[in-house]
Amino acid sequence: MHWLFLLLALGCFALALKVPQMSLMMLALFGALVFLLAWVRGMYVARFGNLQRDISSVIDPTELRRLREQAQARRQLVEEDSDPL
Repeated sequence: MHWLFLLLALGCFALALKVPQMSLMMLALFGALVFLLAWVRGMYVARFGNLQRDISSVIDPTELRRLREQAQARRQLVEEDSDPL
């Protein structure tokens, strides 16, 4: 979809070269700039994705402490099972 913006930007550049009125040429150049920036943003999002963090994947400190305690308890169970009496 973002490639469409590049084609529209090129079309605006071509229009800016063809029109004799200065005001229409400036409008076409502004449109070309807008479409070019939209194309660059689309390329960035397509390549890197939206890099906003998903807040649902963030672990709060109490959950992290609980997970650490569980891991430590598992390690202690493994050590007790492996120690011969």
